[in-house]
Amino acid sequence: MRADAIIVGGGVIGLSLAYELAGAGWRVRLIERGQPGREASWAGAGILPPAGRQPSTDAHHELARLSDQLYPIWSAELREQTGVDNGFRRCGGIYLAREENEVAELRRQADQWRQRGVVAEPLDAHALADREPALVRGDAVRAAWWLPEEAQLRNPRHLKALSAGCALRGVEVCAGVAVEDFIVRQGRLTEVVTSAGAMSASWVCVTGGPWTKSLLARLGVEVAVRPVRGQMVLLGPAHPCLRAVINEGRRYLVPRPDGRVLVGSTEEDAGFDKRTTAEAIAGLLKFAVGLAPALGNLSIEQCWAGLRPGTGDGLPYLGKLPSVENAYVAAGHFRGGLHLSPATAVVMARLIRGESPGIDLSPFRVDRA
Repeated sequence: MRADAIIVGGGVIGLSLAYELAGAGWRVRLIERGQPGREASWAGAGILPPAGRQPSTDAHHELARLSDQLYPIWSAELREQTGVDNGFRRCGGIYLAREENEVAELRRQADQWRQRGVVAEPLDAHALADREPALVRGDAVRAAWWLPEEAQLRNPRHLKALSAGCALRGVEVCAGVAVEDFIVRQGRLTEVVTSAGAMSASWVCVTGGPWTKSLLARLGVEVAVRPVRGQMVLLGPAHPCLRAVINEGRRYLVPRPDGRVLVGSTEEDAGFDKRTTAEAIAGLLKFAVGLAPALGNLSIEQCWAGLRPGTGDGLPYLGKLPSVENAYVAAGHFRGGLHLSPATAVVMARLIRGESPGIDLSPFRVDRA
């Protein structure tokens, strides 16, 4: 099959883009060096923070707003088409500060929530205890906010649903196939050279996560994408003791309906090393038990790490490659890949089809300063 589009990278961004393009009738081939959806996309916690209702001139915020609108639609559509429930539910989220220096930052965040139309309610000690009795009491928590619209989903289930949806739409998935080079002639990418042979398509999009830097280097394009290791712990199961996602700074507790609790996450510049380490796991457990002492009675079911694609300025790369007429990139979402994946798929599919993306993508361009 000669494809209309080749997508290089089978994480949540690549799978979502393949699903969207195939839904428009395109013949899509997805190339993945390992197994689709088994890297950072699988390793995350599935937190979907609310973006709010108010439009803004911030393109990153507009991506998040579009994803907020799309997730209920995509989740219902995938469940109907594939029979896989990705676990999407609005469980609400609590954001708290236990250190004095964190209180001012949380207040600034609360001001931003209000400006963007996010429903956010301050919680005093009594209200916090009523909402989440398992959390530490007294003056241990200095400030807390309740966001009822925060949602979660189950990463592995969502990726399974996307994979099944792609199959139903005729996407050809080439798993265990490594991209070795690109052939460019007269400014067009004519062949993708892989371990399974040369492949060609009218359009190519690189969605390689932390491997995007080395992939684009073969096209003479430099991007500041690096792997950032994030370690996590799964506790349980037990009778559910938490109801909402609990956020403190960059760390969190995510309760599942079956009583399991995800504890995350670290941010480590460890290259492509995906090991879990005793020091990091011990720190996560100390955080979890210090915040919700009842978690100390749960068993440790599993520990793992994923490699998030970080960028120098915290923004992803979305758009056409400046030096190649028919090549695009969608990578570098860092901790927001799962959250931003539906919107990224929609705007990139529009762009590839020659339509207006609907969101100003200039802040995400490859050649930005």
